[in-house]
Amino acid sequence: MIKFRHLIWMVIAAAAAMLSVSQSHAQKPDVGDEPGLLPDDSVELDPQFRRTAVLYRTTEPPGTIIIATAERHLYLVQGNGRALRYGIGVGREGFQWQGLLNITRKAEWPDWTPPPEMIARQPYLPRFMAGGPGNPLGARAMYLGTTVYRIHGTNRPDTIGTAVSSGCFRLVNNDVTDLYERVPVGTKVIVRQKPEL
Repeated sequence: MIKFRHLIWMVIAAAAAMLSVSQSHAQKPDVGDEPGLLPDDSVELDPQFRRTAVLYRTTEPPGTIIIATAERHLYLVQGNGRALRYGIGVGREGFQWQGLLNITRKAEWPDWTPPPEMIARQPYLPRFMAGGPGNPLGARAMYLGTTVYRIHGTNRPDTIGTAVSSGCFRLVNNDVTDLYERVPVGTKVIVRQKPEL
């Protein structure tokens, strides 16, 4: 009987330790969201994530945005088999999605109000943050449909090419500003998880 009680206490202690560890991981700041951090402009993007004109086959009309999350690239279709390619950061595992939307709104140096779902996961986040260099949305934001998702800048240029966001697509501030100036509200945005065959 004593051995059985000892075994029960060991199981309870192990469960409590596991719960404590999982809660500490849940409270750990998301590497992709650091409100107030000023961007490090000395970060150099890997050459594959630098903005460039590329050959790109698609039947979509010029002006369409195609996001290839597996590649970590956003393409702005130019026509004649060409596109502008931008390096992006994408949603981490469990926050990836695909679909067809339109840009419904654009904002320069947007304010940030994390949605309730994000606050529930990351209670340390501010409830509101005015636009500016330390804002995680960066220099520009393009809002996708009626969702909480955006194409936006970042105060973490070192996260381009990674999967760390809560579902948004981030570009370095120079690139998001360039894209922002090229596309109007109403632009078609296609988000793809897997490469086309």
